[in-house]
Order: sequence, then C-alpha cells, then structure tokens
Amino acid sequence: MKLILDVKDVKVPFVMELLKNFSFIKAKPISPYKAEVLENLNEAVTELNLVSEGKLKARKAEDLFNEL
Repeated sequence: MKLILDVKDVKVPFVMELLKNFSFIKAKPISPYKAEVLENLNEAVTELNLVSEGKLKARKAEDLFNEL
C-alpha cells in the first residue's frame, strides 16, 4: 500500500528519520510539482466518482472547451 503524507517542512527530517527505522517502510520525498499533480488527480477522480453516483452534476465538454 502506498500513502501520501503532508508534513510541515520543519518536521520532515524527524518524520523521515522515524520512517527509516521501520524495516517494512520505504520512504522517499516527492517534488512539490508531483505532489500537486497527485492532489489534482485525486480531486478529479473524487469528482468523477461523485458524478457516477449522481451526487454531482457533470458539465458538457463543449462548455469546458469554451471556458478555456
């Protein structure tokens, strides 16, 4: 299983050191850009799931293109 943690910058060294002490955990930092991409992707999937469940109304692709 993979997890994404959001840690304050000042606490990163402590958390990384803590995680290194567990032989069953592999931890590596990701760039701020990759973190933003993953966050946006997660948000998009969540919205798609809500649309599929009928809890959120979908927009037409034409409307989206006109917005750009």
